[in-house]
Amino acid sequence: MKDSLDALISIIHERKSVRSFKDGDKAIPKEVLETIVKAAFAAPSAINLQPWHFIVIDEHTILNALNDALPYAKMLHKASAAIIVCGDTQVSELYWDVDCAAATQNILLVAEAFGLGAVWTAVYPSDERVFFVQKLLRLPDNIIPLNVVPIGYPANINKPKNKYDPQKIHTNGW
Repeated sequence: MKDSLDALISIIHERKSVRSFKDGDKAIPKEVLETIVKAAFAAPSAINLQPWHFIVIDEHTILNALNDALPYAKMLHKASAAIIVCGDTQVSELYWDVDCAAATQNILLVAEAFGLGAVWTAVYPSDERVFFVQKLLRLPDNIIPLNVVPIGYPANINKPKNKYDPQKIHTNGW
């Protein structure tokens, strides 16, 4: 138990945003991508509605089209794959984005556990970016892409940032 707890805490603290990839032509094994997506499904959601859908992209023509159109996803041309996290507004109109954010965190953590690099790149709330992704991937109007998570083999040794700030901890009130 202690070993698995230590491993979990280590992965959480080692997670970092990786924006530079090498070996974009080197595929991530399908089983690894499936494990990452399965972890996303394990995220909590309001009233357990699970309003998410995940689109796994491993075709470079699609990755390049996303790279060219999305201003914060310019690393996609070197990524091996990407997962687009989408919310279904017919399932959850109010909390789909929060629920999908929790699923995205699981994606990022499991990618880290596999030694892969990943980064959250925003699509929503930009209407222009949302429309582009919906059109490119032929999404129904009720499916809103929250983000694109490029995944690949890190080009550099990235160090996680220490974000701990005890001044932002309050007990029993402000």
